Amino acid sequence: MNLLISKVINSVIQIILFAMIPFIWWLVTARKECGFLAWIGLKRPDDVEGRRPLLWAAGISAVFLLVSIYVLYSLRNVETATSEFSGLGVSAIPAVLVYAVFNTALPEEILFRGFFLKRITDRTGFAAGNMIQASLFGLLHGIMFFSLAGIVKAILIVLFTGLIGWLMGYTNEKKAGGSILPGWCIHALANIFSGLISAFAVFQ
Repeated sequence: MNLLISKVINSVIQIILFAMIPFIWWLVTARKECGFLAWIGLKRPDDVEGRRPLLWAAGISAVFLLVSIYVLYSLRNVETATSEFSGLGVSAIPAVLVYAVFNTALPEEILFRGFFLKRITDRTGFAAGNMIQASLFGLLHGIMFFSLAGIVKAILIVLFTGLIGWLMGYTNEKKAGGSILPGWCIHALANIFSGLISAFAVFQ
């Protein structure tokens, strides 16, 4: 129960921290144009040109989960964000769900795909904007592993998470009319998967 409460509190703090800069930016530059939630893409996905965004997101999630098995296996002896769930089994599931959906996926989607991607794209166009946000996303996830896992595994994490960041940006903007909900779903599913792998000690 303490772990669950900790994750709920951490989630609230993370969402506030990650949304603070976007909110201030919106307040100064776009408050009169639209509401904050629509501005960052927390809105219902549009079915752009008949391409069903949720089916697209489901396909990316399936590929992502398959590839992540190899990545998680490679990191089985490395301390990660999900290590606190290690070996806790069923009792960890509520905390894993809160961690995956609200502690990591939502705040990161708000910042990277809801803010960085949209604002950079306004200046550089989508191709460059998506590449920049994906690179930042990959580096954020990989840089902490340079000292823990070595340079080769850290580079693997940067490339893997950067590619997923690019795909989530593409899905949101090109398949869902700018909604970050598909990316949030993909991100949350990936983190739920890695949390459950740790909770049930699959690779130990």
